[in-house]
Amino acid sequence: MNIYISNLDSQTKNEDLKKLFEPFGKVTSASIIMDKYTGNSRGFAFVEMEDAGGTNAIQQLNNTQVDGKFISVSVARPRESRNNNSSFKKW
Repeated sequence: MNIYISNLDSQTKNEDLKKLFEPFGKVTSASIIMDKYTGNSRGFAFVEMEDAGGTNAIQQLNNTQVDGKFISVSVARPRESRNNNSSFKKW
């Protein structure tokens, strides 16, 4: 199960997320999304774990306080493909 976490503190690290979710089941990955220009956290992340544990983690962790901020936890939606044929004309 792929889980989406938003409203993370900029100081939260991948390892912090892994430790937060491990009590609910095996965590296969925990990735905070970083801004490619500044290298700073963009305030959201994805955690992958077993389905049963993931469902429980979402229920237990949604709207809880982590590093001073209330986080939102939900099932991640599939990534939408980007359309390279934008409405902007290329000169």
